[in-house]
Amino acid sequence: MTTEKFEFKTEVNQLLDLMIHSLYSHKEISIRELLSNASDAIDKARYESLTNPDILEHKGEWRIRISADKDAATLTISDNGIGMTKDEAIKALGTIAHSGTKEFLATLKEKAIKDSPDLIGQFGVGFYSAYMICDRVTLLSRKAGAKETAGIRWESTADGTFTIEEFTKKTPGTDVVLHIKAEEKTYLDEWQIRDVVRKYSDYIEYPIMLETEREEESALDKTLKVKVKKDEQINTGKAIWLRDKAEISESEHGEFYKHLSHDFSDPLKVIHYKAEGTSEFTCLLYMPSHAPLDIFYKEFKIGPALYVKKVQIMDHCEELIPAYLRFVQGVVDSSDLPLNVSREILQNNRQITVIKNNITKKVLDTLAEMKQADYDKFLQFYREFGRILKEGLHLDFAKKETIADLLLFSSTKAEKDKLRTLDEYVSAMKDGQTDIYFITGPSLQEMQASPYLEVFAEKDYEVLFMADDIDDFIFSGFEYKGKKFKSVLKGDIKLDKTADNEEEKKQFSKLMDFIRDQIKDDVKDVRLSGRLKDSPCCLVGDEGDLDPRMEKMLKAMGQEVPEHKKVLEINPAHPLFAAMNRIFEKDSSAPVLAQYTALLLDQALLLSGLKPKDPALFAKNISRLMVDGAEHF
Repeated sequence: MTTEKFEFKTEVNQLLDLMIHSLYSHKEISIRELLSNASDAIDKARYESLTNPDILEHKGEWRIRISADKDAATLTISDNGIGMTKDEAIKALGTIAHSGTKEFLATLKEKAIKDSPDLIGQFGVGFYSAYMICDRVTLLSRKAGAKETAGIRWESTADGTFTIEEFTKKTPGTDVVLHIKAEEKTYLDEWQIRDVVRKYSDYIEYPIMLETEREEESALDKTLKVKVKKDEQINTGKAIWLRDKAEISESEHGEFYKHLSHDFSDPLKVIHYKAEGTSEFTCLLYMPSHAPLDIFYKEFKIGPALYVKKVQIMDHCEELIPAYLRFVQGVVDSSDLPLNVSREILQNNRQITVIKNNITKKVLDTLAEMKQADYDKFLQFYREFGRILKEGLHLDFAKKETIADLLLFSSTKAEKDKLRTLDEYVSAMKDGQTDIYFITGPSLQEMQASPYLEVFAEKDYEVLFMADDIDDFIFSGFEYKGKKFKSVLKGDIKLDKTADNEEEKKQFSKLMDFIRDQIKDDVKDVRLSGRLKDSPCCLVGDEGDLDPRMEKMLKAMGQEVPEHKKVLEINPAHPLFAAMNRIFEKDSSAPVLAQYTALLLDQALLLSGLKPKDPALFAKNISRLMVDGAEHF
């Protein structure tokens, strides 16, 4: 029998180090995670047994078993689930298969991990939490349906390496043997094990059996007491979603949600209902209280677990929920779908479409009710998931107005720390106002100080502030109650429809031609502005142009972005422009005019969040102007 030695991947070593040395509280979650893994393994075996009867070799009920040996200081958690092969064990236990691992580890280091146990499990790392209470893990496993001699023995002391050797295992499934640390031996006590299971895993559908030792009368001599070991079920084991919702406590919901999501916080909202009629199914859905760390990674698993008549078909069925509601966790149990349903069948199944539409409506209706009945809770939800919810405006045309009614915004008229709804905005629109105005930017402070808002402030028009990176893409051209959204950063703005600047155009036409010629390679056009009151100039994109932040994001992703020249808008009322015009009328070839024009362009670039065309020349021109100004004193 050959023993092979392997090294953990770097990320696993870093994670183990954090587990062992940094996480001081909530150590019992290690048992929760291992019981959850055992339940998942049985789910997989149970599903595969529908098409492969060989998996049912144990010919008994599915079960999880816990046994404690105080003399050997070991705690063993066993299941008769799917089991693992040697290659599967190396992949599953030696590597964290997630592209966001580095970001995850960085977050672990940045946060006070002992106060953030919710991070454990979110990236599929629950198994490693065992090292919080033990200094060595021995794992014995055999793939269901494989020969007894095909078992494996995996072991590691978290020293950076692990070993694997062949092992003869009579029963399929996995035994995880924890060699408990001396200071953590309380986890070998029966009362402690019962307490952890009751607290965290009572909802698990499969029986969790605990090996107990009791004194009983001897069958041979009733005057004597003998110690007898028996297995006793210590969880209720009834599928929580099939129970009457009035019977389920808040704490039970909390623990079942944590089992599903690997979150450590309680859910923000519970949605539990049964649909009857042409399609019968039960839904138990949860809205998290905060966004998972990996929700924006492409590997993030979307959709509730799908059960058919209490048999788990898949742990995440993305066909059951739209992507803009991907934060919703839970279970759907259908009575109408076939047990051997596949993903290919699901994609074109009418029942799935009915369930998806039903869930979508229920979640959106629940959010609308929360917004009316418990605004503070809704605000908590929105600060975490508002950006994701906005995606629905682009992805779900049929429900765009329903989704739009849920959105909240800061604005030029919002009170401090208050947010505005679109309905409030439209109700307060000026007479004759046809558009909903918005501005995008990296932060609220920068947007509030933007020169693009000057004429809106003067005319008392409300402008919505949008700081999410997808806002410009989502809202450009969007309509709400017949009102189109218009970015104040793009296109021509004329709030005063009766204003006529023909006189100004005529007065400054030659200077405008000069400026246009000077920077013709850098801008699309030069025109007088209808949006500036105090600032001298700004750059404005066409209506269909990409937002500058979206351009940066796409370029950072390696995508080619077509170059779009912007329009330089000049404020004819600004003293600088009047001064340039006086110089031009006196001497149209004066060198200072070219310097001023270059400075105007650089200033406009800075106001747009971009760097000057030639930073060195910009600094030189500024210095020269400062010297010239100082000479007048």
